[in-house]
Amino acid sequence: MLTGLPLRVRVLLIFAGLAAGVVALLALGLWLAARAAQSGDAAGGLLQGALIAGGGAAAIIAGVWFLFDRNVARPIELLAGGLRTGQTPEIPEARYLADLGPAARDAAEARARTAEALSDAIAEHAADLQREKQTLESILADIGAGAVMTDAGGRVVFYNAAAARLLPGIALDRPLARHLAGDALESAAARLAAGAASTDLTCLTSAGQRLWGRMRAVEGGTLLMLRDRPAERPAPREALERLRRHAATLVPMLEALDGPIPPALAQAIRSEGQGLAASVRELTDRMTGDAPQGRAGLNELAAGLDLSPGQPPLALLADAAALNGLLRHLDRHLRAQCIAPHVRAEAEGAEARLSLVWTGPPVPIGRLEAWLSEPPDPMQPELTGHEILAAHVTGLWPEADGDEARLVLPLPLAPMRGDEAGLTYDFALSGRSAGSTRLSDLTCVVFDTETTGLDPATDRIVQIAGLRIARGRLTGERFETLVNPGRPIPAASTAIHGITDAMVAGAPDMTGALTAFHHFAEDAVLVAHNAPFDMGMLRRAALETGVYFDNRVLDTILLSAMVWGQSAPHTLDALTARLGIAIPPEERHTAMGDTRATAEAYLRLSAALKAKGLDRFEDVLSEASRHRRLIEDANPPAAAASVANTVSAAFQAPP
Repeated sequence: MLTGLPLRVRVLLIFAGLAAGVVALLALGLWLAARAAQSGDAAGGLLQGALIAGGGAAAIIAGVWFLFDRNVARPIELLAGGLRTGQTPEIPEARYLADLGPAARDAAEARARTAEALSDAIAEHAADLQREKQTLESILADIGAGAVMTDAGGRVVFYNAAAARLLPGIALDRPLARHLAGDALESAAARLAAGAASTDLTCLTSAGQRLWGRMRAVEGGTLLMLRDRPAERPAPREALERLRRHAATLVPMLEALDGPIPPALAQAIRSEGQGLAASVRELTDRMTGDAPQGRAGLNELAAGLDLSPGQPPLALLADAAALNGLLRHLDRHLRAQCIAPHVRAEAEGAEARLSLVWTGPPVPIGRLEAWLSEPPDPMQPELTGHEILAAHVTGLWPEADGDEARLVLPLPLAPMRGDEAGLTYDFALSGRSAGSTRLSDLTCVVFDTETTGLDPATDRIVQIAGLRIARGRLTGERFETLVNPGRPIPAASTAIHGITDAMVAGAPDMTGALTAFHHFAEDAVLVAHNAPFDMGMLRRAALETGVYFDNRVLDTILLSAMVWGQSAPHTLDALTARLGIAIPPEERHTAMGDTRATAEAYLRLSAALKAKGLDRFEDVLSEASRHRRLIEDANPPAAAASVANTVSAAFQAPP
């Protein structure tokens, strides 16, 4: 049909048709007026003709406007958003734009090919740098000291796993001083300012733990190394002297051995040997202090054993070599009894239950005690199973549950390291302009909630998750918890998010969960999809919890409307589909799954808004006022009435 004609010809035909229609209506009106004049009613005929001509012309113009809006304006708006985000989905109405639709797709594909070619060109050069970076990260992640780097304003730009253990709650772009009590940091900074290259300090954490550290000035800030014991412990002189004396006494006794050992000599050798062992033990304790257990993954502990499928990627505080040896030792004994066990792990709060599981009767406690009295490694006869368990301050016992039997070993979970990277850093934070409101400079927490229903006034949160973004990238810091709502979860809600009453039975209550999330999100801009609903849930809980969220807020529904216009669909599924973001089906309608998708969408929308000239938070907030009707219409019908009252509060902090 007409779609085969050039675009300019089709536009000409549309306006020619419009002109012809208007002329025809005017002619009809004049003809009717002339007929009325012939019949003696000139005024009535003239009025009738004017109404027909004017009304008809208005209808034709409205129809042409509708066609232009649907087939020209809307496709152009969608194509513009696609070009800014690098995604150009198939738009059926774009066929009316002639070559513009294919040209937009070609441009986006050409940009993608160029970016891919550029990436390939630098990949080889970057590979060596990446390997060096990973090596450095591995070294820094596992050093015993907590390493924290701050910018000139004292805000954190780097920390490792040891620092996260020593300073719970530490996060990028937060003042380090809030984690350390007193003026130790200020005094150390004053010593550095006075000309010292580095200085020692002793401080207390906000929880009251004493730490020893050394602060050094680096470009743009400071580097602080922290330990939970003095960093330097010289060998005690008296312990070394006793060690030398015992060794000097024991050597001539050994040289005197020739034939049967007299009882007195044997007793003397035994006494000196015990003294030597005690001195070595004291020396070791004094030099190493109370070093924490090593960090071991579940795969390390179960190496060489049958691991149950679908096990979570847990990390535990354990000596991997010793415990793996013990588990393999028990596995060998069980298989000698014609039992084929497999390893299963279940996390419970801050602890995990590691179990050897099989179908059949449990192991008698006497037999288990005999196995634990044996050394798993014959080359280390002094290291029995009991000794290994004692070193880990834990135990091991048999259990039975119907036809299933198991040996249960509880172990503490290792602290989270932010996606297991061991390091969390963004050195560019130190170069950021103070007080900058550019989207690329903001520290944001993207979050999502799962609830018992859709009415913030009456329903309650059952799960909340968040991811931190600093300077336009995910930092790896995350928050996730189930929440006990204190009431049954409706079956209809469970059918959507899969959270049952049993799952939240041991979870924190609303006050505990929101207090922890408030600490995680403090000072950050909150980002959510359909933010009035999620912020309504948080703010209406304040009367119960005493936790008030006065953070600034951005909504990805509004950001999407700024990029693609209000006529495009703005559900999370539609938005992620336009941006090419895949949400695994099992993660959809989970707090962390939706949070991760929203975070990726926010990062891509931010880049598109910058290309559109909306680079600062206040610019986005001002532009959002043009789309307030959209956010109200986008709310679930059951929640629309209650959410409408919180729209204003959801997009700027209350006074």
